[in-house]
Amino acid sequence: MPDLIESLLPELKRHRIPGLDLGDDSQSPHYDGLSILNVPSGVSQLLGAPPLGAPPLDSRVTAPLGDGVRRVILILMDALALHRLQSWLESERLAAWKNLLQDGVLAPITSITPSTTCAAITTYWSGRSAAEHGITGYEMWMKEYGVIANMILHAPMYLHSEAGALKTAGFDAENYLAFPTMGTHLAAHGVSTYAFQHYSIMNSGLSEMFFRDVNKRSFSTAADLWISMRQLLEKSPEEKMYCWAYWSNVDSLSHRHGPDDPRPQAEFENFTQAFQDYFLNALSAAAREDTVVILTADHGQLTTRLDPHYELNTHPDLDRRLHLKPTGENRLFYLHVRPGQTEAVREYIEKHWMGQFQVVDAAYALDVGLFGPGQPHPGMQDRLGDLIVVPHGDSYLWWADKPNPLVGRHGGLHPEEMLVPFLAGRL
Repeated sequence: MPDLIESLLPELKRHRIPGLDLGDDSQSPHYDGLSILNVPSGVSQLLGAPPLGAPPLDSRVTAPLGDGVRRVILILMDALALHRLQSWLESERLAAWKNLLQDGVLAPITSITPSTTCAAITTYWSGRSAAEHGITGYEMWMKEYGVIANMILHAPMYLHSEAGALKTAGFDAENYLAFPTMGTHLAAHGVSTYAFQHYSIMNSGLSEMFFRDVNKRSFSTAADLWISMRQLLEKSPEEKMYCWAYWSNVDSLSHRHGPDDPRPQAEFENFTQAFQDYFLNALSAAAREDTVVILTADHGQLTTRLDPHYELNTHPDLDRRLHLKPTGENRLFYLHVRPGQTEAVREYIEKHWMGQFQVVDAAYALDVGLFGPGQPHPGMQDRLGDLIVVPHGDSYLWWADKPNPLVGRHGGLHPEEMLVPFLAGRL
């Protein structure tokens, strides 16, 4: 439905967080009905349950899906940017999505801040903004445990072989979130929840945070996923259910080769072929009835260039003014500044990267709503530090003590990171 994109995209691009001008090349999150923050309540609404956390998606997005929905299948395609999906849909190998759109909807929505997986997926399962759930990025200073944590692996940063080690510091992933998540919320209203994830991450620390009252199903390949999903629907055609399916390979390939490399598109096409062959084409009429399929994403990605000028080890005069190494995301990072050094840090960034970064007071950004609505998590201010640095263009900062392997990146506010698709239709 190109008309919906044509009407909503200008509205999104005009949207600004009051009191915070981050430049013309930034896309502000639209937390009031047109962001991934609103998807959990939108799904709940489709299934006849009340909202979870934030208000539901704008009715212009969900109205074409109609009433009487009993099953929702949500495919979370990690790093699928809106403009790339639009381009990829020209491929004949993606006919399954174009067929779904004949009576469905394709709408633009925004990611959240930060536009990164650990924060966004927590939002998808809780209906809460990053301000509320407190997950501020891939690397997060957790003052209460005295550690900078990797929030995907739930381990101290740089100890990738110690996945889940935050438990030894007292971090309780299962009870971290102080509000209901989708499984519990939907179960109270007669809806079963199923989560399909690759076996390598099914029991990860991040997943433990929000899989309470969820039926977990692991898989190894796209064919495995879609055969298992089909069998579930065929076995229980009358059961009201929400099925979550997470696919990470587009993101992984985009990081390594760049999001505009042929590999991410080829991966998405292969995933779609399995979806078509082993699910759509084999599903019975009874299992199709009153079922909605949603394809969406946590964030997009932006192509960047390897440049030593964007590496912290070439800027010792900045490094020595910080208590800690930067945290957060390479394209949205948080600085914990030594006393009396705040203005010096601001001046250094402006002098050495003129016009490439915008420095914002962290407390102010939180207060005006960059990280979303709601009561901020008690640890939010400590996690954000003193200053937030927002990149312009394809700039970033690499601070890890190892070679920089990334071509594609996300976490920031560029439209290619922030604008994602909401494609949905009834089977």
